[in-house]
Amino acid sequence: MKDFTTELTRALVNKEDLNELFRKHLESAMNKLLQVELTSFLDYEKYERIGWGTGNSRNGSYKRRFETEYGELELVIPRDRNGEFRNQTLDPYERRSDNLENAVIHMFQKGMSSRDIGNVMGKMYGHHYSAATISNMTKVVDELVDSFNKRPLASRYSCIFLDATVIPIRRQTVEREAIYIVIGIRANGTKEILSYRIAPTESAFVWGELLDDIKSRGVDEVLLFTTDGLTGIRNRIFDRYPKAGHQACLVHIQRNIYSKVRVSDRKEIANDFKEIYNQEDKPSAEEKLETFKSKWKVKYEKLINNLSVNDSLLTFMDFPKEIRKTIYSTNLIEGFNKLLKSYTKRKDQFPSESSLERFIVSRFNDYNDKHLARVHAGFGIAAEAIEDMFYY
Repeated sequence: MKDFTTELTRALVNKEDLNELFRKHLESAMNKLLQVELTSFLDYEKYERIGWGTGNSRNGSYKRRFETEYGELELVIPRDRNGEFRNQTLDPYERRSDNLENAVIHMFQKGMSSRDIGNVMGKMYGHHYSAATISNMTKVVDELVDSFNKRPLASRYSCIFLDATVIPIRRQTVEREAIYIVIGIRANGTKEILSYRIAPTESAFVWGELLDDIKSRGVDEVLLFTTDGLTGIRNRIFDRYPKAGHQACLVHIQRNIYSKVRVSDRKEIANDFKEIYNQEDKPSAEEKLETFKSKWKVKYEKLINNLSVNDSLLTFMDFPKEIRKTIYSTNLIEGFNKLLKSYTKRKDQFPSESSLERFIVSRFNDYNDKHLARVHAGFGIAAEAIEDMFYY
């Protein structure tokens, strides 16, 4: 900071180009920030022997030109040997920054706190920005979160998927907390993230609150809910949507079966279970299910008894064949959850619930912008048949 002030004073006295001075210091600050990010990601300093056995290390760099209002910067982007490092300073294909406010908003959406952003901007621009100033500049992000949570939803959805993932968050201490996420496929086959909640653990009670939320924002008819095996969630669904169907995730059920049988039986029982949901029609699937239960009941009586009382195994068979692979499991929403966790992998924790909200809602909006413009596989072909299934 002192060096920058000295150079700025000299430049003013000599009537030098201030833009070049700002450009030079900004380039230096951003390159240092990129190196700091890699050090934080690898969790050891450059040349430290402790990092030699971690399974990952620095692996050179590449250069990228980046346009700013002060001129072009030459940035040196560091790489790791495993190819897992993703910096927070720049988006992968970003080539310019329009202004300071956009840079701040970008960092805010990444989940950084106001204080951290203020410190970074101080290093980049040679001027301290208070947390209050940064917060004022990022009101637009809070408005996006509020808008996402209050926007009206479509009245009819072919299928709604419920699932939760966990992300570290600080509430005095750091704990992994549940992010409840609801993704729906509309009657026209497009899909979107409808709502979310953040809570310390996953429970049917919170899912009930989420269902109340989407109902209050206009979701009136749902043909099918697909969920994992959380106890009580089915009752919460039928309390709000008594005419909807419920599908238990068959992938979760198969994993549960797999974990409760002998190793020597796992391959055979997995193949037998797959035969059930790969049938062409519901009568054939029901026949295969009965064969499965008869074959394995003597050896795994408790497991088969639990399976026998689950009447949400074959609901998906009541739907057009073209969409069954999408709706018999929560794979669709789990795929998004994995993507969300990959975005947060480089971040040890979020400093507050609000910083986590800003981050995930920016990702939700990106997802919706992309998927509300395209029809999910199979739903276009089955559109007429699905339309006939809605209750009026």
